[in-house]
Amino acid sequence: MKPLAKILIIAGSDSSGGAGIQADIKTVTALGCYAMTAVTAITAQNTTGVKSIVAIPPKEIANQVLFTIKDIKPDAIKIGMLHSVDVIKNVINCLKKIRTKKIVLDPVMIAKGGAKLINNKAIEVLEKKLIKQSFLITPNIPEAEVLSKMKINTQEDMIYAGSILINKGAKNVLIKGGHLKSRFVRDVLINKKEIKIFKNKRIETKNTHGTGCTLSSAITTYLACGKTINKACELGIKYVNQAIGSNMNYGEGHGPINHLTSVSLNKGFK
Repeated sequence: MKPLAKILIIAGSDSSGGAGIQADIKTVTALGCYAMTAVTAITAQNTTGVKSIVAIPPKEIANQVLFTIKDIKPDAIKIGMLHSVDVIKNVINCLKKIRTKKIVLDPVMIAKGGAKLINNKAIEVLEKKLIKQSFLITPNIPEAEVLSKMKINTQEDMIYAGSILINKGAKNVLIKGGHLKSRFVRDVLINKKEIKIFKNKRIETKNTHGTGCTLSSAITTYLACGKTINKACELGIKYVNQAIGSNMNYGEGHGPINHLTSVSLNKGFK
């Protein structure tokens, strides 16, 4: 089978394979597309936590991006964790040399325990510059709180925070609602034309490692294959829910989801 589209992934490596660029590659491949990568950081981690992080120099990240796209032109780009101001600025400069406008930014900023993964200056550059170059941003609630500078406790708060980000220059915002305690998970997509709520029953499991990376990569893949923003988000969320529901229960901590479950979704991109 010939890949349906080509996706460039700019993100960090997760040695356990559940999140980061490994999850991105699995997602893109399982959905029938071709994955290319630029690694921004190398982590030693497993399902119980992170042991160490080694940052890749900004120049080498740019080399990976530019040398790859010189040969193979991406149809869409997914961006994950960018760990410093210099890295963000280098990636922004690289994006100016890529023709595709289908850029999905997963603004990885907050660890599961609540600690910031990047400093305030890097957040400021991401907020003022990179968000404006992205077609879609996919923050979870803690990340949306940082970017909107408000607390989010309800669906209405999610909508208001999303509107703040639109006013700051974002084209489309998908705020993921998994952090709100409820029987149902509500993800909110907002742009200047509409607000759409994706409501799904919560799957009770501790094995959710890499769900954010996986969702943004799935949406990027569907966008690259010609789906509208609404349909791409709908299919991406459906894929992640199936992957969570069929997880393998690997590891002692927050285990990975099952990316291979997507094969059933790939039939015709219905």
